[in-house]
Amino acid sequence: MTTETRETGAAGTGAAERGGPTVLVVQHEEDAGPGLVGEHLVRAGLRLDVVRAWRGEALPGTPASHAGLIVLGGAVNCEDDVAAPWLPGVRALVREAVAGEVPLLGICLGGQIVAHALGGSVSRRPRGPEVGAVPLRRLPAAGGDPVLGGVPEGAPAAQWHWDEVDRLPAGAVPLLTGDDCPYQAFRVGGAAWAVQFHPEAGAETVAAWAAADGEQLRSAGCDSEAAVAAVREAEPELRAVWGAVAGAWGAVVRAHADARGL
Repeated sequence: MTTETRETGAAGTGAAERGGPTVLVVQHEEDAGPGLVGEHLVRAGLRLDVVRAWRGEALPGTPASHAGLIVLGGAVNCEDDVAAPWLPGVRALVREAVAGEVPLLGICLGGQIVAHALGGSVSRRPRGPEVGAVPLRRLPAAGGDPVLGGVPEGAPAAQWHWDEVDRLPAGAVPLLTGDDCPYQAFRVGGAAWAVQFHPEAGAETVAAWAAADGEQLRSAGCDSEAAVAAVREAEPELRAVWGAVAGAWGAVVRAHADARGL
């Protein structure tokens, strides 16, 4: 577990406490926690109810009692229910959150789960993994988006993925793209966002992933040291840009909580 995850956990993970809006967080593996996104949400007064699904912790049957839902990243394929038997429950939570307009944020694997659960599709990248800090481009719909509208053209994003969304769900609105991955961010309905990149990850987290995936990266012809160095160099901008995005999503969660009396 990385320092970023531990710090967030100390601030606000675990069982939800009464007295404030609570975000349900589905975590798929040890070293992929809420990180920098979680830190911003906790500082904004939100509480994080983290379900560590790989440990066998049970998912709630509905997201309706929470003010928001975050589905984090992980190495498993979004359709591999054998390796990750909790995935059907996550897909059900995603569908119910979208139907009920519970604010949703899917990150990397989480974004792929959102796409797959709602009728899109995900495939292995034939070009190999996308890793490091990668500049993104705004699409026309980004301008009016309440969460991603402030992302500047060319903003870097931390990337670490072997799979990608290759077909969006019906009605999804693409918001950000990149030179090597077309669907970097999209919105579904009025309150669900999915991103392919890792707004929660800083250089320390990426370095841990590089250490764990070193052999696989070398086999794919990737330079893990260069990927980590790129994220480290971009980290001040990563923190500024995606911290603001986390704050904007948190504002959507607060508005939803106020409207529902949560």
